[in-house]
Amino acid sequence: MAAKERVAVKDIDRSIYDFRYEERDRDFYKIQEGLTKEIVEEISDKKGDPQWMRDFRLKSLEIYNQKEVPQWGPSIAGLDMNNIVTYVKPKTKMTADWEEVPDDIKNTFEKLGIPQAERKSLAGVGAQYDSELVYHNLQKEVADKGVVYTDIESALHGTFQDMIRDHFMHLVPPTDHKFAALHGAVWSGGSFVYVPKGVSVEIPLQSYFRLNAPGAGQFEHTLIIVDEGADLHFIEGCSAPKYNIANLHAGCVELYVGKNAKLRYSTIENWSKNMYNLNTKRAVVEEGGTMEWVSGSFGSHVSYLYPMTILKGEGSHMEFTGVTFAGKGQNLDTGAKVVHIGKDTSSYINTRSISKDGGESTYRSSVVIKNSAKNAKNSVSCQSLMLDDISRSDTIPAMDVRTQQADVGHEAKIGRISDDAVFYLMSRGISEEEARAMIVSGFADSVSKELPLEYAVEMNNLIRLEMVGAIG
Repeated sequence: MAAKERVAVKDIDRSIYDFRYEERDRDFYKIQEGLTKEIVEEISDKKGDPQWMRDFRLKSLEIYNQKEVPQWGPSIAGLDMNNIVTYVKPKTKMTADWEEVPDDIKNTFEKLGIPQAERKSLAGVGAQYDSELVYHNLQKEVADKGVVYTDIESALHGTFQDMIRDHFMHLVPPTDHKFAALHGAVWSGGSFVYVPKGVSVEIPLQSYFRLNAPGAGQFEHTLIIVDEGADLHFIEGCSAPKYNIANLHAGCVELYVGKNAKLRYSTIENWSKNMYNLNTKRAVVEEGGTMEWVSGSFGSHVSYLYPMTILKGEGSHMEFTGVTFAGKGQNLDTGAKVVHIGKDTSSYINTRSISKDGGESTYRSSVVIKNSAKNAKNSVSCQSLMLDDISRSDTIPAMDVRTQQADVGHEAKIGRISDDAVFYLMSRGISEEEARAMIVSGFADSVSKELPLEYAVEMNNLIRLEMVGAIG
């Protein structure tokens, strides 16, 4: 009997994320395309910024115009800021009542499962649509502990305005790189979290960012402060429908972990494949504190994403666990950075990257151990899996160790799916396609087991969707 003819490789079925609603002028306010002083001033006017923030935006614009586009990573030549709309506002106010959210926006988040997740397993939820938060809610029992979880713009004008000013873009200054400066100029939306001293938030908080508008950018700012002895798990989700023009995501995440505090920050990014994802995330950890990153990157056309941790305090600790899946038309440059400053600090980086259909996946890391970081320990493990002979995977680690009193290790491995493993599974009645998907899911298991159940399921579903037709 002749072997069954193999089908051509299919792209990911993005029906879960790829729906969109046409944006009617009466429902949305859009600023003009491009990036000028007048546009930045108009955004500031719309926000009602205090004078210091207005000045900050304009200074950031100056820095943006002075800095060059990075040349060392994947090409972003297809991104033209003259064609990007930096601010799109739904004509609705932010609310804590889900029923008050406009139907088309509400339907978007209903399809993505946000309300269900809130009702089942989350202490609080923020939902951003294009450039603005449209919904934010925190369970009463969590608020009664003194936990603050709100949109950052409300915090900017309220009781916590001094705290915002003391922390906003101090970890990621506009001078850091061109797209940090862009963020400082046009940022909009995002969340502010403050967990008081000694408070443990036992169930997660979540923010979800949805970019619906074609040719637009999203520039949310997340600021989280976990005070001494406190504990928090924060989850971030992102998605967008696919358009035939470029979209841009240049958000910023700043995390402050206090003495003996713990913060876990989990992300599933599933941007569409016309997205340039140029996101910056950074944390500083005080004495005895712990920072945990769990990261899944599945979408975007090009990504530059390297969450960074500064282990400032003695005995502070960081763990980073990440998986990247690069399919057809994707060039994902991801990794992690850590800077050891305090004595007896420790860090562990564990990444998995998968590439298929010509996708390019690059692991890029930076480990810096200062002379002050006596007895520091660091271990890096990065493994790459290529599913065909047209994909690419690279590992580019950098280590800068300034003290001999340190223990540093790096392990890297690049391979392909074992034919023997596929044959074994097929001999047990499993199809070749399903066998390969199972192997890839197992390869990424170190990440999925660190996620809450519903997000682990989502990640594994994304892997299986990417694997459809992958035997062609």
